[in-house]
Amino acid sequence: MSEPMKPVAAFILSLVAGVFILLGSVVMFMFALGFPGMMMGGIEGMQVGTGMTASMMGGMMVPWMLGSVSVLAAFGLASGIMVILGSVMLYTRPAENYLWGALILAFSVVSLLGSMGGLLVGLVLGVLGGILALTWNDAGKLREQAHVALSTSA
Repeated sequence: MSEPMKPVAAFILSLVAGVFILLGSVVMFMFALGFPGMMMGGIEGMQVGTGMTASMMGGMMVPWMLGSVSVLAAFGLASGIMVILGSVMLYTRPAENYLWGALILAFSVVSLLGSMGGLLVGLVLGVLGGILALTWNDAGKLREQAHVALSTSA
């Protein structure tokens, strides 16, 4: 009996998409919480919790807006984890390709909110991987079943 077919292309595209979505959420966290390379220097650059988003507005930033960027970045982090989880589960359980493909597709689109769509690359790769997962079928299994049916009918 042969090794079962697996949706390798959908797995690889979705896995890379998840990595880009995680990278996009890390960039969002750097903007929200501050990163030394992105700060504007001086006393306002040394404050905790002020990053590029607060510095760009020149002090006119409403405090709740700064908190919402962190929440969105955490949402992007969760989206990236779910896309990676969906791609791994797609590879380990290819019979449930509709479930994992829908999960990959949904969280790739949702990643627009929290991680800029994984710097847009994650969004495109995730949508392609999700569509490939939804349209994948195990042609090898069908061929094997047809061969068994033909050989027993004779």
